[in-house]
Amino acid sequence: MSQGNIIISFESAWKYLTSLRDLRAPIIQGIRTHRTNTWWDEHLTEDNASFLKKVITEEYKQQTTDKLSPLKDEPWPRHEWVEGSRRVGLVAVKLGMMPVWTKSGERHVVTMLQVQDCHVVKHLSKEEYDGHTAALIVGGKNVSPFHRPEGYLEVFRNAGVPPKQKLTTFCVSDNAIIKPGTPLYAAHFRPGQYVDVTAKTIGKGFQGVMKRWGFKGQPASHGQTKTHRRPGSLGPGGDPAKVFKGKKMPGRMGNIYDTTHGLKIWRVNTKYNILYVNGSVPGHRNCLVKVKRLTHTHTNSQVCEVKCTCPQVEYLFEGEGSAFIFSASVFTFSSVKLKKELCTVLSMPAQSLTLAR
Repeated sequence: MSQGNIIISFESAWKYLTSLRDLRAPIIQGIRTHRTNTWWDEHLTEDNASFLKKVITEEYKQQTTDKLSPLKDEPWPRHEWVEGSRRVGLVAVKLGMMPVWTKSGERHVVTMLQVQDCHVVKHLSKEEYDGHTAALIVGGKNVSPFHRPEGYLEVFRNAGVPPKQKLTTFCVSDNAIIKPGTPLYAAHFRPGQYVDVTAKTIGKGFQGVMKRWGFKGQPASHGQTKTHRRPGSLGPGGDPAKVFKGKKMPGRMGNIYDTTHGLKIWRVNTKYNILYVNGSVPGHRNCLVKVKRLTHTHTNSQVCEVKCTCPQVEYLFEGEGSAFIFSASVFTFSSVKLKKELCTVLSMPAQSLTLAR
């Protein structure tokens, strides 16, 4: 073909275009981007996998026995409990919810939290933690060591316990320090105590203000056609004419750590290590949660005088952090909320108790 005074053959043009095509970066094929468990386990059969799991379990059991042997290391000293002591918490698995009934016939919905393979992994002194209080690192739920790095496994070898799926830190007082390697069970708490439960909430994705924050929205009818689920005004139009920080707006909902405070423990199953706590807790089923003692007292701490018409019999009533023994017809207790529980303990109607301020 010809263009003006330049004559270019078809063969030369094809060679030129082919050379430009070869200058591109080469395409590398065969890169594996999806890594499954079978890729790491080298396609082990079920019999080999079960045998390997059994060997590892026996190895860690022997390692824990050797590490916690009283002949090699003396036990740590035990201290007396005093008012204001901060004990260590637990790492549990959320099983689900169920109803329970009290002896008086009251129905309560509880969440079952099972303590699985919970051990104290490491002790941090005041200087190592924050300079103010000591801390204990607690792990829960054993996992396979094949999917963990070497540095992560070294922490558990020093404590003599198997690798854990979740590690969490609890601030403790000096008289509540526990030796690393000590197992923790559901009997660590008792019925009637109040705990705080922390877990990661269920992710809901990107949501609007009505679902995320509970906004009312715009009118659905009567001439409203422009919008129905938008937030409306975001800030003042005058001075200051801006949107303030922290304004509730659409965004990702859930998938953050949240804490539910003041949940009462209704029952403790020591056979299966299950805590029955009142109400719901954050997270989905089979997720790992952090359970610790209530960090704040009840807001209603007013001392009231109660006139009791019951017989002159000595009773023992245990409240949150206190125990009261009374034998007279007039006694005091530290919360108005305890009246209902007091009537249950005394097996008497609530009308027989009168509050006197």
